[in-house]
Amino acid sequence: MKNLKFYFTVLSLALGSSILFACQSKETEPVKKPNILFCLADDATWKHMSAYGTDWINTPAFDSIAGQGLLFNNAYTPNAKCGPSRSIILTGRNTWQLEEAANHLAYFPTKFKTYPEALSEKGYHVGYTGKGWAPGTSLNEDGSKRELLVKAYNKLKTEPPTKGISNVDYVENFRSFLDQKNPNEPFCFWYGGHEPHRSYEYGTGVSVGNKKLSQLDSVFPYWPQSEVVKNDVLDYAFELEYFDKQLNAMLTVLKERGELDNTIIVVTSDNGMPFPRVKGLSYEHSNHLPLAIMWKNGIKNPGRKIEDYVTFADFAATFIDLAGYDAKEIGMHPVQGKSLKQFFDSDKEDLIQPEQDYVLLGQERHDVGRPNDVGYPVRGIVKEGFMYLLNYENDRWPAGNPETGYTNTDGSPTKTEILELNRSGTNTGYWDLNFGKHPKEELFQISKDENCLINLAENEEFQSIKAQLKSLLESELKAQNDPRMFGNGFIFDNYPPDRNAHFYEKYMNGEDVKAGWINKSDFEKKKS
Repeated sequence: MKNLKFYFTVLSLALGSSILFACQSKETEPVKKPNILFCLADDATWKHMSAYGTDWINTPAFDSIAGQGLLFNNAYTPNAKCGPSRSIILTGRNTWQLEEAANHLAYFPTKFKTYPEALSEKGYHVGYTGKGWAPGTSLNEDGSKRELLVKAYNKLKTEPPTKGISNVDYVENFRSFLDQKNPNEPFCFWYGGHEPHRSYEYGTGVSVGNKKLSQLDSVFPYWPQSEVVKNDVLDYAFELEYFDKQLNAMLTVLKERGELDNTIIVVTSDNGMPFPRVKGLSYEHSNHLPLAIMWKNGIKNPGRKIEDYVTFADFAATFIDLAGYDAKEIGMHPVQGKSLKQFFDSDKEDLIQPEQDYVLLGQERHDVGRPNDVGYPVRGIVKEGFMYLLNYENDRWPAGNPETGYTNTDGSPTKTEILELNRSGTNTGYWDLNFGKHPKEELFQISKDENCLINLAENEEFQSIKAQLKSLLESELKAQNDPRMFGNGFIFDNYPPDRNAHFYEKYMNGEDVKAGWINKSDFEKKKS
């Protein structure tokens, strides 16, 4: 009996110790940091994912992420051009806070650390495939090449379905990236699809993508409603679907490796579609972009649609926050964006933070092609269904000078058709909408006029709204130290482009200048 009592005493002590040890282990076990997969289509407008109701594009991967996560209805880039939009994403700072990186074709300032660089220093396995930060030049202090996304994974190639699609095998390069990480190491990966950036192989949306012209009842009203334009739009749709197909395969890779649930997956685009009056300008179809986010381990009540305004400066703030840091702690300049974690933690739909009821827009120099390499500076604000734009130098050509080919609009069948209609005198209205000069102020009620065709800036009925938007815009820009608010906007024009400097002067002097993104037929005789 004594031996039995002794046995139970020892067993009890052993069990107690085990339980205590287990509890202590659980308390001291570090919480695994989330993985980050950021997926960026190259030039896609807001509505052009099927989750938003567009029926001539099929994006099941994006739709799945939205259905199992969050679908954002009001996500905006402040600057609708590849280079500056990506600079905003990487730093969490707005265009007017980024010095040279406010511009397209920029020299990226050495002083600004990116979130991939910062997370790499904190133990994240970091890399990218496809298009990273581009176009532009990024160097270290000693002049050596600097990789803002730490390491490229682009060696593995595939046979693309058309000549316009990249031969980078995004999925296999992602797999290679994952193969190189340690088992317990969190990762931060950037999938930068080259699609649907131009150029396209004309007609492949129909011939390869099995699309039909009858799927498009109409195109945006500022373009001709022609077969040429519809084919161009369907080619764009096919490339966007290719981007989505690679995304779907990446999700499968994550699931196979048991990494899907703890990976925050963000899918969006850098700017609107590469068509006239969209990419490179500041309008609703230019800056308003698709956004879906899934994080199975971190989003409460998935399947919600979010109506709050979010800006691209919020992405860096979110990733830093979820990794458990703040910008200063990891050596970054202060981020202007706000973490989106509040949306993940909430179980509400529609408006979650109603006080954040606006986003700011702004652009400086995009593609070269104006005299003295100057830009087309704009600041704007979107609030409560209105978009207000202030065009500081509206004597300049917003899409670039006609005599140098409207360089801020990519060459395309749609562009060519609009130019030919204008030259022949058949229809000059499309040219006015896509390539004409803009008034000093523009005000659009985008809740009713998403095409931004009816300028209300001089309408007496809307003067109070215009004044309120302008006052809020300028007070916010002053608070963010925008040089234009203090009479120093000229500095953005003075920053040299990293290529094609003095493009206008060289072309006008008869030099053979390279402009591979536009067509030879885009160049006009000089207009006043």
